[in-house]
Amino acid sequence: MSTPELVTVTIDGRQVQVPKGTGLVEAAAAAGIEIPVFCYEPRLGPAVGACRMCLVEIEGMPRLQTGCTTPVEDGMVVHTAGSSEQAAAGQSATMEFLLLNHPLDCPVCDKGGECALQDLSFRYGSGKTRMTFRKRSLEKPVPISPTIALDRERCILCYRCTRFSQEVAEDEELSAVNRGALSLIATFEDEPYRGPFSGNVVELCPVGALTSTQYRFKARPWEYEQAASVCALCAVGCNVTVQSREGRVQRVLSRNHPEIDRGWLCDKGRFSYPHLYSEERILAPRRRGVQELEELGWEQALDELEGMIERAQGEVVLALSGNETLELAYALAKIVRQGAGSDRVVLPEQASDALDPFRLPISALAEAEEIVVFEDCPVLDRAPLIELWLKQARRRGARVTRIGPAGDVQRAHGEAAVVCRELAEKDNALGRRLRAAERVILLWSGRGGAGGCHLAALAHALGLHEKEGSGALHLPASPNARGVAEAWAVAGEENRQPKQIGLLLVSGDEAASDPQVRQLAEHARATVALTLFAGDSSEWADLVLPATSYLERSGTMRNLEGRLQRLRGATGSPVRSELSWLVELAGRLNVALPSTEAALFSELSAKTPGAVSLASLGDRAPLPPRGDAKAPEAVEAEAPPILLGGPLELIRYRALFSGPEVEHVPELAFQRPAAEVEISPEDADRRGIAEGNEVVVRSNGTRVTLRARINAALLPGAVRVASEHCSELARGVEVSRP
Repeated sequence: MSTPELVTVTIDGRQVQVPKGTGLVEAAAAAGIEIPVFCYEPRLGPAVGACRMCLVEIEGMPRLQTGCTTPVEDGMVVHTAGSSEQAAAGQSATMEFLLLNHPLDCPVCDKGGECALQDLSFRYGSGKTRMTFRKRSLEKPVPISPTIALDRERCILCYRCTRFSQEVAEDEELSAVNRGALSLIATFEDEPYRGPFSGNVVELCPVGALTSTQYRFKARPWEYEQAASVCALCAVGCNVTVQSREGRVQRVLSRNHPEIDRGWLCDKGRFSYPHLYSEERILAPRRRGVQELEELGWEQALDELEGMIERAQGEVVLALSGNETLELAYALAKIVRQGAGSDRVVLPEQASDALDPFRLPISALAEAEEIVVFEDCPVLDRAPLIELWLKQARRRGARVTRIGPAGDVQRAHGEAAVVCRELAEKDNALGRRLRAAERVILLWSGRGGAGGCHLAALAHALGLHEKEGSGALHLPASPNARGVAEAWAVAGEENRQPKQIGLLLVSGDEAASDPQVRQLAEHARATVALTLFAGDSSEWADLVLPATSYLERSGTMRNLEGRLQRLRGATGSPVRSELSWLVELAGRLNVALPSTEAALFSELSAKTPGAVSLASLGDRAPLPPRGDAKAPEAVEAEAPPILLGGPLELIRYRALFSGPEVEHVPELAFQRPAAEVEISPEDADRRGIAEGNEVVVRSNGTRVTLRARINAALLPGAVRVASEHCSELARGVEVSRP
């Protein structure tokens, strides 16, 4: 990469060298000088000069210039408000106009204490007003969604929110209406702002115009305890700051990790924390009684669990969700492998280590020339922040090709592996483009544990390990899929594989709702579930133990890059921590189990290649180096047939706004997937189905009634339904009018 040309600029008498084309605001910051801004935000792209707060005097120019939109030139001499009376007068006048109709409600405004307008008016304002007329008042607050409230009279029209909606999230649901002094921020036809990243506009707003309905009138920022942690609701592992007061989480904010999330956060990660305080959460162990689950004490529960393990006589199966920390998964694995002598586990879909030679940071997507997404499962639902990186890549000129049932290249569900082989072995237009490009990234977002192997074979055939900025990423369905597999592997020596199930131990709500796990429960002599909510497990579990949330846990998790990141318990838990009772249970079973997360991590890390310490992870965890490049082993690729005119292939997908973290948060109910079935126009015409019709989807004697949604991008022969609406259906379904 070529070294950028440097230019010298003088700002308030200080000389500084910066790359040519740098904006004045950044150049001043490099010189240790602040130029105040409201509308400028580097993550939103080029500045627009909307607020005029950054006015500076530049020698040789007849009038004041906006610092955010002016690139530096060699020899430029700049005077900010600190050294120029003209610039100071311009900034003071700008502040006066911004405050013209702004309400003086700082004592009751939720932005108080972290408001840019409050801070800058104190430092750059006049301290008094010449305006004696009545300030304009507007309806407030306007609920632009159940999670966001808008106080229009506080808005200074910086356009950060609309620019995010239109230029970053590209949902185009937020815009400015009217003109001049009558301009207002609004949603189209006052519809709710449904964008999955809408909460970012609350953080972007420099004043108190956009606020979180969950946070309004709860506390002040200086009253909080803060924890730098990681969101554990998907495999991206966005960095977050969790703020709590009096033992309760009050809000979750983004924490910029440039290589992972760039400071953005999806609404599930931002707004789902109230699930911690749901009345339906399990707070004590429950045992199956004559008719229903009955509460019991912890000593009784551990006696019951110990007895179940002994009666199982080694026939124990552990089902992991993939949302456990490495330490929790390791502790459970030691109990099963060393305490029960079993070697049978149900692991979530995981990324293969075959992709290690092609590892690269998520942020590399922004610099790519060619991106190929094998999208059996929508990227937005599986790893939402990846979708924002793909949009940024496309804006910067990358060609993004999606291959799947609803992709740019329509292929049947499960045929992604076939396409990988075709691109690696055959001469086709896309393959030639990938071989010619210098920065190529492959993404796998689909079913099947072999997905990483298929992707690795293609990446090796394309020589991506030899190209800087090229690589491959597997997007697993669970947050810590690779981490829990790693923890299981090192927890004990190989034991026997039981054919019968004397005890099924299920960890996490996700595993408890998995049809495969429910099937195992039907054949188990005894079942134990560790869950936040009873949910499905209340129907089949003999013993239910309360679990903690990721916001209450300390430990480590591996994200989809293979990056090891730290969770720091942000708040106390109303239930006993898993580690505390697992240590007691381990003692009863003569298993040596460290009593702290740090000690567990040290023991686990010592057993894995490239052992690291907790201290080395820091607040911004580093990316491990690439592994050695070697040709991956061949994996058979079989595509399920789709027969036109016969049963349709049911494509289940887990929607982003699903799961217990969403189901128990009323403010997110409007984001949950509708009870609908997506069907191609060809299949709809063949069956006489129109958009919005009520249809029956049936298979093997099971039927559900859903609304039809015609998806022109969907491959004929396939239908898509959110998994929560079709959990009992088989893969081949019939769709018809009632």
